Amino acid sequence: MKELVSEIEKKIILRRNIKDVFFIIIGVCMASIGLKGFLLPNHFLDGGAMGLSLLFQILTPINLSLLILLVNAPFVLMGYKQISPQFAIKSTLAIVALASLVHIIEIPPFTADKLLIAVFGGFFLGSGIGFSIRGGAVIDGTEVLALSVSRKSSLTVGDFIALFNIVLFAFAALVVSLETAMYSMLTYLAASKTVDFIINGIEEYIGVMIISDQAESVKSMIADDLGRGVTAFLSDGGYGKKGNTLPDRKILFCAITRLEVSKVLLEVEKIDPSAFVIQYPIKDTKGGMIKKRPLH
Repeated sequence: MKELVSEIEKKIILRRNIKDVFFIIIGVCMASIGLKGFLLPNHFLDGGAMGLSLLFQILTPINLSLLILLVNAPFVLMGYKQISPQFAIKSTLAIVALASLVHIIEIPPFTADKLLIAVFGGFFLGSGIGFSIRGGAVIDGTEVLALSVSRKSSLTVGDFIALFNIVLFAFAALVVSLETAMYSMLTYLAASKTVDFIINGIEEYIGVMIISDQAESVKSMIADDLGRGVTAFLSDGGYGKKGNTLPDRKILFCAITRLEVSKVLLEVEKIDPSAFVIQYPIKDTKGGMIKKRPLH
């Protein structure tokens, strides 16, 4: 039995590793196209560690490939200490592959239109970063640094990344040009939105928690009528002076797409108009009755 479980685990790990390598290869190729075909020929920047590398490339004679390695090296070391050795190894290989590809390949500029350069350069670079993250690696180590800072200060990861990029673009405006900094902000926005799209997918899932005296009826409606999975938690409620005397009740939880939210809320209201419903976004899902998303 143990040998059978071991074989199953090996197959799962092998499939996961193959998928990770596939995503990282796509990510490196997409980022290379964004850099060589759009950003580099026009001296545009991005945010984060990649933006820092591009800025140093403009201000110094150092080759971008070498800068990508040098700028990201401290972040990879942080990832080794704070996340895992496997993450650090994958990230190192991905960054080395990106630096090598940027050094070797020659891609003629796709367009001279600055707006198209900013938007599509950000799209390709963001795709590269997003696919690499899906593969369990990074080619832009800013989030690793942000994670480290957030653990030692009151800043969140998002706060630190925003602050980092404000300083970066302000410095670019001073030493390069205001126009370059403004177009680089567009590049960063396009890249960040693309990263979100690649990581989170098209469908955004919503977690819905329902507290109702008609919990069994609501549960049957979700499971039988809507065909969605639902989980019931026993809870000890409390409200006002009668808080300690209220009977135990069930809290229902289900994960649905944002397109199904209005339907669920309508059906819940039909059953119990006074039901208390909480909604919150879910970044990712796997298994259960949720339909498996492509490229996950």
